[in-house]
Amino acid sequence: MYLNPRIVGCVERTLVLSHGYGGSQAIWDKVLPHLSKSNKVLLFDWDFAGATAGEAGEEERYTFSRFADELVALMDEVKLKGALFVGHSMAGMVGCIASIRRPGLFTHLVLVGASPRYMNSEDYEGGFDKSAIDEMLSSISSDFHSWANGFVALAIGIADQSVVELLARSFFAMDPRMAHGLARMLFLGDQREVLDRVVVLCTLVHVSGDFEAPPSIGRYMQGRLKRCTSAVLETIDSVGHFPQLVALEEMLRILNVMLGEGRLLASDVVEERSGNEGSLAEAEVNGDVDVVAMS
Repeated sequence: MYLNPRIVGCVERTLVLSHGYGGSQAIWDKVLPHLSKSNKVLLFDWDFAGATAGEAGEEERYTFSRFADELVALMDEVKLKGALFVGHSMAGMVGCIASIRRPGLFTHLVLVGASPRYMNSEDYEGGFDKSAIDEMLSSISSDFHSWANGFVALAIGIADQSVVELLARSFFAMDPRMAHGLARMLFLGDQREVLDRVVVLCTLVHVSGDFEAPPSIGRYMQGRLKRCTSAVLETIDSVGHFPQLVALEEMLRILNVMLGEGRLLASDVVEERSGNEGSLAEAEVNGDVDVVAMS
């Protein structure tokens, strides 16, 4: 399996950092120096990160089920179990499905900006009407790079050109056909029933000013995660969809609590800147994160 895996650090406790749509393992670069001091950290790239449609095959191959299988296979390959999994955006629901199939691989799921469904319906507020999603998909299909330019600026939410450029590089590395197929999977899918089967401890991390997965989505997920040991919601007072890039201190504070290391001091951030089988119904998982209705 070629997912460009990389392990940083050498202690026993393990962390898995997983990116979402349009990202790459580089989105964790700001938190990695601190986390690798006292953890063994696995990073990897999903196959849409920098691949071409010819390498990856038809866009219809994308399902949440398939991504979950790949995550489980990768963790088996590198012999990781009992890990704390940090899944950003799309990867949050991938981690949930993987934990249902193999709960022994995970001790804790940290779901950053995750959402089980983006489309509004009579009984659910996902954030986007069907017409907005159709318009977004049309924009991706007709002019992916223009759409991605607008999305990256909105997803970052701050005027930090270096951060914008970092995210833009990974977005623009995607093949437009793959980007369209993956966006269809994310925004037209519905993973809400998956939440009912999660038993692993969960922490939901949402940004107060995230247009794509606001705290209201986190509250919905928290209420539906009834079988897990505990589901805690943490809200970061910031903007955008990438707190690991724009709200570094708060993101690290939350992760440190999960890891039992207490609160990270602001000075530390400044310094760093210079086995069991689960069952899942064969309902195909088809819809989640990292793109937005931008036209």
